[in-house]
Amino acid sequence: MAFLIDCPNCGRRNPYEFRFGGECKEAPGPDADLNTWCEYLYFNENMSGFQQEWWYHNMGCGDWVKVRRNTVTHEITED
Repeated sequence: MAFLIDCPNCGRRNPYEFRFGGECKEAPGPDADLNTWCEYLYFNENMSGFQQEWWYHNMGCGDWVKVRRNTVTHEITED
């Protein structure tokens, strides 16, 4: 199975057109302390299986795309 990412503007594209943006998680509030921001920025779950991720279409339209991807098989599914 090919690993393709559906861009809402450009259609199904090769993942090499994108830059991985990290796991989707809720950002701390503006008044959060430094430790909270460090955990948000540097500590990820890095789990096996499906997770929500951000991908930036840097060689295409320049939009951020939210993708649900299996980190083991690279299968992408709809929410």
